[in-house]
Amino acid sequence: MRVHIATDHAGLEMSRFFVEKLTEAGYEMVDHGPAEYDALDDYPSFCINAALGVKKDREQGLDSLGIVLGGSGNGEQMAANKVEGIRAALAWNHDTAALAREHNNAQVVAIGGRQHSLEEALEIIKVFLTTEWTNEERHARRIAQMGEYETTGAIAGKQIDGVN
Repeated sequence: MRVHIATDHAGLEMSRFFVEKLTEAGYEMVDHGPAEYDALDDYPSFCINAALGVKKDREQGLDSLGIVLGGSGNGEQMAANKVEGIRAALAWNHDTAALAREHNNAQVVAIGGRQHSLEEALEIIKVFLTTEWTNEERHARRIAQMGEYETTGAIAGKQIDGVN
C-alpha cells in the first residue's frame, strides 16, 4: 500500500518517525513535506498535496491512503478535506481511527503531533491503515450524500437550508 504523508513543523518529528517505521512495515511512503523544520511554515499546501496524491492513486486503481499531521491535526484535516472526493478524519484513539475507515471510508487520517507520544500515534495510524471499509448500504448512502452536496450543493430529497 502507498501512503502519502504531510505535516507542518509541529508534526515533523512524528512524520519522520512514521516514514521510518511504516517503511520498515512494508508501506510505500510518499513524503509531501516539509523537508526541514520551519516554525513559520504553512501546512495547507503540504496536506493538500498529500490528499491529491491519494486521490490520484485511487483514481488509477492503486491501494493508497494518507496521513496529515500538525499540532492538533485539526487544520491539516480541514486542508485535506478541501480536495474534492477526499474524506479526511481526525483520529485520537483506536476507535476513531477504525470508525473513520469502517463507517466513513476515509482515505486520509489526521493526527495531532502534540497530542500523543510517537508510539501511541503510530498504533492509531496502524489501526487506520489496516481497517477496511464495511461497505454497508447505510454508510455508502451517507457518503454518497456528502459527495452529491460537494458537487451540486444539494442532496436529493433532503432539506438543505438555503437551497431551493
